[in-house]
This record gives sequence, structure tokens and C-alpha cells, in this order.
Amino acid sequence: MKILHTADWHLGKSLEGISRYEEQKAFMEDFIQMVMEEQADLVLIAGDVYDSVNPPAWAENLLYDGLKRISGDGERMVVVIAGNHDSPDRLTAAAPLAGKHGIILCGLPGQTIPVGTYGAHQVTESAPGYIRVHIGEEEAQILLLPYPSEKRLNEVLFSSEMGEAERAESYGRKVKELFETMSGYYTEDAIHLVVAHLFTMGSEEGGSERNIQLGGSYLVDGSYLPKEAQYIALGHIHKPQKVPGTEGKARYSGSPIHYHKNEIAHDKKVILVEVETGKEAVITEKKIPVYKPIQIWNMPSITAALEECEKRKDENSYVYLEIQTDRYIREDEIKEMKSRKKDILSIMPVIENIEEEWKAEDTSELSMAEMFRRFYEKEKGISPDEELMELLFSLIGEEE
Repeated sequence: MKILHTADWHLGKSLEGISRYEEQKAFMEDFIQMVMEEQADLVLIAGDVYDSVNPPAWAENLLYDGLKRISGDGERMVVVIAGNHDSPDRLTAAAPLAGKHGIILCGLPGQTIPVGTYGAHQVTESAPGYIRVHIGEEEAQILLLPYPSEKRLNEVLFSSEMGEAERAESYGRKVKELFETMSGYYTEDAIHLVVAHLFTMGSEEGGSERNIQLGGSYLVDGSYLPKEAQYIALGHIHKPQKVPGTEGKARYSGSPIHYHKNEIAHDKKVILVEVETGKEAVITEKKIPVYKPIQIWNMPSITAALEECEKRKDENSYVYLEIQTDRYIREDEIKEMKSRKKDILSIMPVIENIEEEWKAEDTSELSMAEMFRRFYEKEKGISPDEELMELLFSLIGEEE
């Protein structure tokens, strides 16, 4: 059986207010092409298909159209679970229709998927968090664990008296029990798989994952993952990686796009798994192209920054601009940089000697508005615009 594992699409996500639609659409086309070229039998999508519980309409359209094409109108099976960004109810609302196209949508831990026909394939057995599927000539048993928050588990109670270690143990113990129960359905005559959305100990955050820890209690020890599984497809961490202590069979595919400047050093990947009943899986990483790079430009001066913007104005990239300077950057200089180079996300002055000047200055006779203006300049390196100042004046007036 050939399986493609991906996760953390975050459809609908923006970067500093700029939509990532074009990049996400490009990835979807490339992924569909990869599915067809590899002749995958099964696609596992390990959560966070959306970036929010209320995704924009275009994100939903992109997902539905993409899943239909990935499944080949039911030719292959696709399994999707909810992540911490997804609304379980919203994700599974289309389940009856999706099932006709070979797509299984699972929103909550312990959800029972109906037995029946899914496209050209069959779900022949089902229990809470478990399905047995018949795909072509192969049988696979898949454990499903959508993002297990304590609310979704509905059984883990955190007492206010609990220390951090106790909270971590309580949560981890419940997840371990879930896996122990679900893995009890495994039999020797089928392929053993897991698809889950969680944060395992020892894994490295990629940069833009929203922190789902509560004093560390949402971390799950990698040893709790089912040892009987031949492959464990994980979502939540944006950096592709193996889970320590699992002999490489538990992996995060990572997100398909760089969603944060802290992710730009990571290659983006989809994971191809070839596996037979009773045999060790053969795992291959398939690299994804960078559709529009995020760059950090460190400039020695304002003049150099202006020149660089002109020199590289035709590059298709997002830019965080950091400028060494001994003065504030004027509004006209900021406008000029942005007119030369599109998609400048921020301009951050690295100002020397300003803090000492601020400390040395007598501010006792300054108005509140002037104090705010100088504080803003100190923190941001630029003067506040008139709209912001008017807002401040209105708030001051309301207080008075």
C-alpha cells in the first residue's frame, strides 16, 4: 500500500495581513499531481486543514475541491482528522457527501466512523477512534486521534491544586489509555496505521504553531504512541521531523508552506510511505517547492535599505526589513521603500543611542500626547500617524 502523509495546511492563513491563497492553491495543485504520479492508495491528512474555526469561503472551496480531486472521485481513500485550529463540527458537516468520494472526516477523539462504502473502498469495521478499511487488495487498520484537548477528551480534569507535573501526567495518562484501547483492535492480517494531531515530547516547534500547552500538560511522551503501528502520521508541528524513541516510524510531515519567519530554514515536505502487512514501512520524504520565500534583510543604513529595495524590486518574496540607524525612519522613507519593493511586511529600525537620550531628557513638562508620541517613536522607531493620535485624543477626552 502506498500512502501519502501531509498535515497543517492552514487554509485561510495570512501573513501580516496578506493572504496566502495563491501559495496554498499552488501547493494544492502540486500535491494533487504528486498523488497521481505516486499512484497513492491512501492519503492521510493529520489535522489543521484550516487556520481558524471560521475559515473564509475561499478556504473551504479550496479544501472541498482539493479533496475531491485528491480522491480521484473515490478512486483512492482520503482520511482527514481535525487539529486544534479546526472546528470538529464544521469539518465533519460534509461527511455524508465526502464519503461518496472516498473521504473520511473525523472531528473528535473517540468518534465512530460509520461502516460502509467510501468511493471504491470499504470501511469494514469501526469502533471509537478505529477503522478497518479495504483498499484494493489490502486491508489496513487505522487509529484516529483528532486534537485531544482536555475539553474534547471530556474526562481529564485539572484541579487548581495540581502542580505542573501532575497535570502533565494526568493528560498524558489519558492519551496513553486511548491508544492502548484503540490498538487493541489491531490484528495480524492487516496494515497498522495511526493518524493523530498532538505535541510529542522531544519534538521541535517550527515557529508558527499556536502554543497548546498548559504548563506542559499537553505534551505527550513518544513512548505512549502504539508500538504495534507500522507508521504514525502526526500533525501540529510545522517542522518535518521524526519523533524521538519511535525508530523513525512516527513522523511530523510539517506544514507545506513557510507560515512564519522562524520556519524559513526548514525544507517543506510530504511523506511517502510504502508498507505491507507485517513488514517494516519504507519511508521517503518528498520535498515541496517554496512558492514565495520569506526573507529577512539586515541593512546597515537607511540609504542601503532604499538601494536594496530598488535592486530587488522584481523579486517575488515577502520581506522583513531590519535597518541599523542612529535616527528614526521618516514616513516618506518608509513609503519610498514600500513603493520600490512590494510585500515588505515590516520595517524595523535597530536604533543606537536612543535609549540613553530618552533617559537623559526631562519629560516632566510634556503633555500626555507628546509623551505618547515619544514613547511610540522609541518603541517603533517611527512617528505615530495622525489617525492613531486622533484615537488617543478621543480616549483621553472620554477619560476626562
